[in-house]
Amino acid sequence: MNRAILITPLIVLIAICLFFLIFILLGKNPNNPPSALLNKNLPDFSSINLYNNQETLLSDSLEGNYTLINFFASWCTPCRAEHHLFFEIQKEIPELFILGFSHKDDLGDSKKYLEEEGNPYSFVGIDSDGKIAFDFGVFGLPETFITNKNGEIIFKHTGPLTKKIIKDEIAILF
Repeated sequence: MNRAILITPLIVLIAICLFFLIFILLGKNPNNPPSALLNKNLPDFSSINLYNNQETLLSDSLEGNYTLINFFASWCTPCRAEHHLFFEIQKEIPELFILGFSHKDDLGDSKKYLEEEGNPYSFVGIDSDGKIAFDFGVFGLPETFITNKNGEIIFKHTGPLTKKIIKDEIAILF
């Protein structure tokens, strides 16, 4: 009985080490989980414009364009860290339609945030209840997707973008 008690922690430790070794050898990154939507059509959605509640954007209208879709909120610190990079993307890839979704944020706070930091988005949609983000499989902010001209999601990144990610993963798509 005493021997079993002494060996059990060793067995658990070995199992944990093997799990992490296999995870590392397979090249998995726990900070960037796979997306079930990658290489599939973007979900159907309809969103009202943050600045004009008479204007609505439908997912179907994005076909024919490369589109970057970014879920953000004014209260999200990592969103603020990546925000300036969208202006660089806009400058480097002018044909890219940049769609921002104000996710579960107070609309006044979103407007104030974009007034202070600048608005790099071609359209700012409202996702007050989080349904659009849910359909995309978003589970944390910020999250960024890129669709091709056929409306298929060809890129997903969880967390703030960096210059390296833009150079190594996004720029090569165009």
